[in-house]
Amino acid sequence: MHLNRSSLYYQPQPPSAEEVALKHRIDEIFTQCPFYGYRKIAEQLHREGRAVNKKTVARYMQEMGLAAIFPGPNLSKRAHQAGIFPYLLKNIKAETSDHIWGIDITYIRLHGGWMYLVAVLDWYSRYIVSWELR
Repeated sequence: MHLNRSSLYYQPQPPSAEEVALKHRIDEIFTQCPFYGYRKIAEQLHREGRAVNKKTVARYMQEMGLAAIFPGPNLSKRAHQAGIFPYLLKNIKAETSDHIWGIDITYIRLHGGWMYLVAVLDWYSRYIVSWELR
């Protein structure tokens, strides 16, 4: 048998409290200014007195799925390989309950990490038909 002992006995460790606090602060800064990239967020953290490397901020942002909002190249050109899908609810009004449903997915920040909330909504009554938290 050819087993690597370091991977066999490895026990994953949860993130430290400092890392979680830093990720929370990065998320707060990004929520306030979604056009900030990792460099601007690292500068903001330095102004607040937190000594953190911009590569660390970039890695944390990538782990959290955060990316700065900025205009990309050639936004006015259509991608011809992508299909154009019609809006199927264009001329339809939600006139009764359970006629049209929609879905929303969001994440909720917790002390130890993040959870995703998925909700199914009724467009007419604007009630939550179903939801799940993972």
